[in-house]
Amino acid sequence: MKIHKEGRRILFFTLLALLAVNLLLFRVNAENLLFNQIFAGASAIAFLLLLQFFRSPARRLFTHEDLLVAPADGKVVVIEDVHEPEYFDDMRKQISIFMSPINVHITRNPISGIVRYFKYHPGNYLVAWHPKSSTKNERTTVVVESEAGPFVLFRQIAGAMARRIVWYVNEGDEVSQGEEFGFIKFGSRVDIFVPIDTDVKVQIGEKVKGGQTVIAQLKTEAPSLF
Repeated sequence: MKIHKEGRRILFFTLLALLAVNLLLFRVNAENLLFNQIFAGASAIAFLLLLQFFRSPARRLFTHEDLLVAPADGKVVVIEDVHEPEYFDDMRKQISIFMSPINVHITRNPISGIVRYFKYHPGNYLVAWHPKSSTKNERTTVVVESEAGPFVLFRQIAGAMARRIVWYVNEGDEVSQGEEFGFIKFGSRVDIFVPIDTDVKVQIGEKVKGGQTVIAQLKTEAPSLF
């Protein structure tokens, strides 16, 4: 399993800091061996937890022009019809996936197409399941004109722990389904907005894998036989 590029610098300097603190403790606090050993064990556990935040497992990606795949690992927490005000200014079907700290934090393109809109929004850090996090938190908004025709909007949303959103797309880019479009450090949530008549293939509470789990099928003139 690889370590994602977004975590290599953090992991390197964290490891150096933990090693320095532990070596200093064993040097200046040598008489308290039990405490030093407990601290060393706690340091190792903390580093391993940080390491798993930045893992980048190999994935066999699923691709099809009218099927949306999950943009992230996590649990489906919202499926509802809502008014989307930023780009469409009309009713859309929203699907939201919550990423816990133990999930893979890579975010992937749910569909192939051309990026017609991109915007980064600074904001707050409400807990990711808060109803207002989609419009109040730090976030990015990406709108892709899919190869199947319909436009799809998806957002990376920061949460209480996630204080850094990274993205790799810009307006005019051609994106491929399943490929990375960004990274949310320490988890949070991704919202997807699709046409109302989209056929959702997942349920509330279902766990999904980014780039693999089919979450919806767009309505097109010549739909696939999914």
